[in-house]
Formats: sequence, C-alpha cells, structure tokens
Amino acid sequence: MKKNLTKIRVRYGETDQMGVVYYGNYAQYLEQGRTEWLRDLGFSYKWMEANNVHLPVINLTIDYKAPAHYDDVLLVTTALKKIPTFKIDFYYEIHNEEGVLLITATTSLVFVNSTTKKIQKAPDYLLKKLQE
Repeated sequence: MKKNLTKIRVRYGETDQMGVVYYGNYAQYLEQGRTEWLRDLGFSYKWMEANNVHLPVINLTIDYKAPAHYDDVLLVTTALKKIPTFKIDFYYEIHNEEGVLLITATTSLVFVNSTTKKIQKAPDYLLKKLQE
C-alpha cells in the first residue's frame, strides 16, 4: 500500500527534564506523517475540510520501543493498511537517523461529513488516487 516518509527534528519543548521526548508528542508526529501522506496524494487536510470532509481519530495505539531525544531527526514512515471504506487505517514506524526503531503505531480515522456530522464513505477522489 501507499507509503510516505516524513522527517521531523525533535524540538526542546517536546522533551521532558531528562531530554527524552514526552510520550504524548508521538501522536503529533503521527499526525504530521498522515498529513504528508495525504499531501503526497495531492490533497491536504485543509483542502478536504474545505470540501466537507473531516477525519477524526477513533483509535490510536502506540508501542514504545526506545526513546527519542532532543535534536534527534526522526523518520516517520506512514503506510495505508488497506483501501478505506468508512474509515481509513494507517500503520507507522518511527526510527531515528541511526535506524533504531523507536515506536510502532496504528490509527483509525473515520470520514465525517462536516455539515451533517454523519459518517460517510471515503471520498471518490481519494479512492481514485489510491487505485492509480
């Protein structure tokens, strides 16, 4: 399935007193990976929202393997798990520049019509791009 690689440098404010990335910040790194994954397809979250589609997260799991530290460059691999229907599922790995696996993670998001607030099918424009 479609993959994307995003580089992120750990900022000082993302770490705790020990210089280790605070665990809650990984969710933001995953969001950056998803955003760039979509951008590589030719869409942005902003564009999708302007076209009446919201993508709230309904599930997030993270398995922590090793810590990231201040000023590390992280490589976020974002991969689509399967063709979306009413929801879209992603798998992630984050490595440091030395290739050490720091986390594995999954997220599930649903497609929501921003006017009706109801769950809807994946937009045709997204499905078409994924079939190319």
